[in-house]
Amino acid sequence: MGKAKQREMDGNCAYGAELKPGARAPARYAAGAVRSRGRRFAEPDCPTRSPFQRDRDRILHSTAFRRLIHKTQVFVFHEGDHYRTRLTHSLEVAQIARTISRQLRLDEDLAEALALAHDLGHPPFGHAGERALDRLMGAFGGFDHNAQSLRVVTALERKYLAFDGLNLTWETLEGLAKHNGPIVEEMHAPVRKVIRALESWQSLEPARWASGEAQAAALADDIAYVSHDIDDGLRAGLLTLDGLRDAPLAGSIVAALPRAEAPGLRSRLTYEVTRRMITLLIQDMVQESRARLAALAPGSPDDIRAAGEAVVAFSSGMTSDLKALKDVLMQRVYRSRKVMDVMDDAEAVIARLFARYLSDPVVLPDTWRVAQEGLAERARARVIADFVAGMTDRYAIDQHRLLFDATPELR
Repeated sequence: MGKAKQREMDGNCAYGAELKPGARAPARYAAGAVRSRGRRFAEPDCPTRSPFQRDRDRILHSTAFRRLIHKTQVFVFHEGDHYRTRLTHSLEVAQIARTISRQLRLDEDLAEALALAHDLGHPPFGHAGERALDRLMGAFGGFDHNAQSLRVVTALERKYLAFDGLNLTWETLEGLAKHNGPIVEEMHAPVRKVIRALESWQSLEPARWASGEAQAAALADDIAYVSHDIDDGLRAGLLTLDGLRDAPLAGSIVAALPRAEAPGLRSRLTYEVTRRMITLLIQDMVQESRARLAALAPGSPDDIRAAGEAVVAFSSGMTSDLKALKDVLMQRVYRSRKVMDVMDDAEAVIARLFARYLSDPVVLPDTWRVAQEGLAERARARVIADFVAGMTDRYAIDQHRLLFDATPELR
């Protein structure tokens, strides 16, 4: 039997013929091929782990990471046990980032650390919470979840005797700061404000691209959320398999599958769409990135940073298809009445909590009340934003019930 026919039958890597199984030695352009630029506060090396493995482990053991289990991805935690949360999303991003890094001979541990940390700064209720906090903080410097992730790992985690934050490596901080690319546009202003506090240590070189590992982790985020939001949208009844037949990227995958008729087949087909989409996206990225790496011929991680454009990327055709699919998800899932009704109520919960804490700080928990005492209003607002952003969905709901007579059900 021909290899192409076998792939068609088993479906395992129907789109992944170019992917090479197994681990290979990192390339000279991998971050782990040279010595890390170090940590803000000097620490002795660990005898059993690389610097990036230590970063990954510190992120995994952080309080902020544990809280992601009860933070919304698209659907609030109590709407169903099988919908993704920020925690399950982060784990899925990490798995995809490792796969991409292995194929491109990048440092898998750095890519994994960045994937696990990229959403640490997300407030409760997903992007609804972020919109609310950004609006409330408009007069005090705004709010951005990427900037907040940096605040978490550089200041807000308080576990160690010698320093605040997690004291992560320069490379991990660089990757978090540049999750959306070089920090050059006005949209990156909140991130710039956070990294200014680090400038006395080492510049994160904001105008340059990040490492290949950071680029891989950022695109792994896109792959994970698009494919898995389709899965969650199908579970919620906001999407149907037949309705996806006209959707870019997903349509060709659905068309190649049998129609759901037998009992129990629909859930299997839903998973089939998700896994085939992930494989298709990874294969396209690996092929395009290998071509770009071959043309650039980088001899070090800095050659990738100085390339002037992304080196880890989708093809132009896939980029267009992915953007069109995101537009479909925006209209049919994220802006659906079912989701928007809940998110409107969620924004109101965040707004009421923030306003109450700012006007009546005595209701804050003792640690946070002390932290904002004696500060100017702008600084006080930032402390309160840090507190609210760190809440889980259920903690925010519980706090609202304590402080107000009525709390929306968020269903």
